[in-house]
Amino acid sequence: MDGGGRVLEPLTGSAGSAGASRPAAARQDSLLDRLPRHLFRLSSPLDSLGFRRRSSVAVPLSRRIPHLAGTFLTLGFFGLIAGYGLVLNGDYAEFARTHGDPRDTVARALGFGIEKVTIAGIARLPESYILDLAGITPGSSMPFLNAAEARERLLADPFIQSVEVRKLYPGELVLTLVEREPYALWQRDGELFVVARDGTAIDRLRDRSLASLPLVVGEGANLQAPAYLALLEAAGPLRSKVRAGMLISGRRWTLKMENGLDIRLPEEGAPAAMARLVRLDRESGLLGKDVLAIDLRMSDRVVVRLTEEAAAARSENGKKKIQRGVKGIET
Repeated sequence: MDGGGRVLEPLTGSAGSAGASRPAAARQDSLLDRLPRHLFRLSSPLDSLGFRRRSSVAVPLSRRIPHLAGTFLTLGFFGLIAGYGLVLNGDYAEFARTHGDPRDTVARALGFGIEKVTIAGIARLPESYILDLAGITPGSSMPFLNAAEARERLLADPFIQSVEVRKLYPGELVLTLVEREPYALWQRDGELFVVARDGTAIDRLRDRSLASLPLVVGEGANLQAPAYLALLEAAGPLRSKVRAGMLISGRRWTLKMENGLDIRLPEEGAPAAMARLVRLDRESGLLGKDVLAIDLRMSDRVVVRLTEEAAAARSENGKKKIQRGVKGIET
């Protein structure tokens, strides 16, 4: 008993009390079953933020990885190794040059391959050389052909003066070129070059059909070729007798004639001096005499240098004339 005269019940009931408490426990359990289950779910601070844990179900690894993924990964790995080896050996560049890179392949598959190439304005350069120089191959495609780069590559050839590259979609490429025309031959350091009118050295003399072009000799003579051809025009009937023009000190010309004679022209008024030479030769046959050089650099006189034989003969004739004159005085 407690101080109030009540009988205290043990916290752990005996056999008899257990039987009495079961109905109450059963009633309590049925009451709990009727309550909504979400009232008994433990809440967390993340619940207020809208987070929910997703229940996970164990799935076998073989079902998570797509079918044949391992095979494709293996093939891709060895493909990367092979591609890396091609790049190191330089074979990829050759392959791309022949078949195009992957983007060209895709563009050709979509109908944007280069089906037709029109080249206009060429006379001496072969078409295959033009295509190779521009980097146009069967593997090229219209969208990925760099027209500006192709133009620069073509202009790197001294034979090509100007070029225009146009794309006509879906599959035609038009190249319009202007070639430099062979204008003269230029001898420099013992080698002969074909030069254009603007003085550009096009190539070494390989085509013997160009050997008849006017020949200029000396440093910078290629840039003065038009002035030399003007002298040949002034030479008139003597033009066929002129073998070459030598530029002296970049200022004046000395003409080398077929018979070895040198014609020294002035720096100023060279065409007029050439016309004077034509007149002298017509009147006296000057170019057919035994002379080594004719100096026309002075406008009021002509200086002639004789050959050694002619000089000796002239000297001997002079002595004979003097001797005849002395005898005449004595008598």
